[in-house]
Amino acid sequence: MRTMLLFFALILTTSFTTSYAQTADEVITKYLTAMGGVDNLKKLEGIKMTAKVNQGGMDIPLDIYNLKDGRQMTVVNFQGKVIKQGVFDGTNLWGTNFMTMKAEKSDAEATAMFKTSLGDFPDPFLDYGTKGYKVELVGKETVEGTETFKIKLTKKPLTIEGKTEENVSFYFFDAEDFIPILVESEIKVGPAKGQISQITMSDYQEVNGLFFPFALGQGVKGAGSQPIVITKIELNPQVDPKEFVFTEEK
Repeated sequence: MRTMLLFFALILTTSFTTSYAQTADEVITKYLTAMGGVDNLKKLEGIKMTAKVNQGGMDIPLDIYNLKDGRQMTVVNFQGKVIKQGVFDGTNLWGTNFMTMKAEKSDAEATAMFKTSLGDFPDPFLDYGTKGYKVELVGKETVEGTETFKIKLTKKPLTIEGKTEENVSFYFFDAEDFIPILVESEIKVGPAKGQISQITMSDYQEVNGLFFPFALGQGVKGAGSQPIVITKIELNPQVDPKEFVFTEEK
């Protein structure tokens, strides 16, 4: 997802020929241009992605919403049931409990961690300086045969179990066309804590003048990934605000 975009930074520490970007800012500028341009990105009010994920040989359809005001949700249609995950209504972060099929709020820490990324739509690199983010060009690295620029993106720190921790991701941009093909970050909570999360992006296609990856992979480094196929992307979708609202069942 490019917001998700995907949505998505790199830094060189060695010198290259003039055909390559020399600074993190130049890489990011060329990336945003390749995606369709800063002006077009700033006009976006929302993105809806229709996708499918294969589990156990079964394709499970998903609808993924991301709006400029921070609201988002993933809607899973499974065996005739509608399950919502990762829903943020502007105040609450919540999702459907798979066992009880009831809406449940995330705890305060998870909600606070989520809120550190508010304002990243449609891309964390868009006006990154005004967000207080830092970028660093780490170097050049080959990813599955593709030469890339590796950029370190440092966002607002996270508070986990009462401790302040770095909020860092590494983006790998194709050195020829400046589109991101891989994002890595350390997993901070849960059973996979301490391992490296990987998101791969490919099959970029144009949607109303902007470019998005239609093939994604998400997993843990060294343990394979879960493929997600995007079948349709709609810009500025009309969504009933009630769909995001957390309603506590009695």
